[in-house]
Order: sequence, then structure tokens, then C-alpha cells
Amino acid sequence: MTSDSLGARFLEQSARPPSLDPIGPTLNPTPPDAPQETVQPLTPHATSLRGVAFIVSASILWSTSGFFASAPQLQVWPVEERGVVLSFWRALFALTLMVPWIRRPRWVWGMVPMVLCFAAMNWTYLTALVTGPPANAIWLQNLAPVWVMLFGLLFFGEKASRRDWWMLATCATGVLFILFFQLQNQRGSPMAVWLAIASGVLYAGVILSLRMLRNEDPAWLIAFNHMGTALLMAPMALANARYPEGSTWLLFACFGMFQMGLPYLLFARGLQTTPGHLASVLTLLEPILLPLWIYLAWRNAPGYESPPWWTFVGGFFILSGLLIRFFPRRSGAT
Repeated sequence: MTSDSLGARFLEQSARPPSLDPIGPTLNPTPPDAPQETVQPLTPHATSLRGVAFIVSASILWSTSGFFASAPQLQVWPVEERGVVLSFWRALFALTLMVPWIRRPRWVWGMVPMVLCFAAMNWTYLTALVTGPPANAIWLQNLAPVWVMLFGLLFFGEKASRRDWWMLATCATGVLFILFFQLQNQRGSPMAVWLAIASGVLYAGVILSLRMLRNEDPAWLIAFNHMGTALLMAPMALANARYPEGSTWLLFACFGMFQMGLPYLLFARGLQTTPGHLASVLTLLEPILLPLWIYLAWRNAPGYESPPWWTFVGGFFILSGLLIRFFPRRSGAT
């Protein structure tokens, strides 16, 4: 199998029971003992506006992570602790929304690396989000398809197409651009950019783990990820016995349920009638919209800083690479 199984092909397969998507699961998979049906690939005519609307809605909700993480109410937590606190409460509230969808809970040892990658991904991403330019964090985390491709080449014997190599070269240019200027200017924590890159690598680990576990109940896997994250982060998040107060409870509840939990459900529903390559492109709304929500909501808040110019340039290269990879290919293209 070529690296088409990464990214777009993997998303397309996730719309077919009982497989699983790296971002949003199919929540009603076919039970293992049910008769298997031949599922025809989606065609352009099968794509519905309703399915696209579900995907777009999920992407918009995912893009609000910076809005929640940058809220002034969270300033009571020291910045070095905030990533752990956000990871814990977001996972806890997201779990409450996912539990009713679980149908076939079952323990599999492959869930161990999955949940470790997922928990670490949440901590590295959210810490990068609050300690450095948020736009850097989201663009560098979206390098996950590049890391999945490299892991496939190095460890699974997969082959790369010309489009894969173009994605790798273009995205690498964007990363190096952001790295060079971010480390030169020392805007925010110097570690923020490395944590953002680490979050993308860990995200790739989650994708690969989910691919190995595609015969398990996807709702159970996603709920288990959030449960494991909450448990792993709890000792550090609650170490100082500092709990949310007043409106912060509502902020955390919305962060978990509407920024993390609900988009999974919408994305899974949209995949039923939306081709994988189109879903992959539509999810790129997340890194584009994230800095916009922060600007609209918190531009007058103390400590707000607009994204540096090199983030826009580097983000453009990363976006271009992902679009090259996931846009529908012409007949005969590789």
C-alpha cells in the first residue's frame, strides 16, 4: 500500500464501517459478527451539502481552541501550569459528551501507546498555545500528515507518491521558516515552537495507533483517550488544589464539550457523505480561523499579541503543502 493510505485515503476509509478516522470517528460501526457488505467509494454526486456543512462546522469548532485557551479568566494559573490544567478539564468535559456513544468497550493492549500519545499531544499543544504565538502552535501541529508519511516510509515499508514528496518539501520549508525567525526573536517561550512540533509528531502517533485499532469501537477509543488524558493530567492539574470558580466552570465545560467533543460527532457524520480528500481540505479551516477568533475576542485584553509575520509566511508554505497532497488529483496524476 502506498502512502495514499495516509491522510486522505485514511479519512476515506474511516467513513466505511468499522474503520476509524484519525480526527473524528465513525460512531456507529458495523459489529464484528454482522454480515459484511461491499461499500462503494464515494463519488462526487454522493457528496451532500449537508455532509460538507457537518465537516465545516466541526472545523470551525476545533478552531476555537485558541479562543478558550487565551481567555483572561485563565490567567490565575501560572503559564507553565496552564497547559496541564487545560488538558485535564477539557478532556474531562469532552468525556462526558462521548460516553453515551460507546457501544463495544473492550481492552486491547494497542490502546496503551494510543492514549499516551493522545495525552502528551494535548499537553504539548495546549502548552505551546499559551506560551508562544497560538498560530505557530496550530500550524506546526498540522504537520501530522508529514510525520505519518515519514513513519510509513521508515517503519511500514510504504511508498511515497510525487505529491507526498511535494508536501514534505513545502511543509519543511514552512517549518524551517517559522523555526528560524521564532528562535531568533525569542517571542514567547523558546520551548513553545518545539512543543508545537512535538504535538504534531504525537498526533501522528495517535493516527497510526487508531489505524491499528480500526476494528474496535471508535467511540470507545475516543472516550478512552479523553479518560486517560484526564487521569494522567489530574495529579499535576490538581496538585495545588486550585479549582475553577464562577464563569471558569462554564468556560471549561464549553471548551471540552463544544471545542473537543461535539466536533468529533459532527465530523463523523459528515464523513458518511464527504470524500476523504475534501474532508482533509475542509479541516484546514482550523489553523486559518484560530488566530481570527483570538483577535476578535481578546485583541483588547492585556497581553494580546498579534501573530508575527513569519507565522503567516510559514503557515502559507504548510497550507500549500497540505493542499498539494489532499486536493483531488487529475486523471493520471501521482
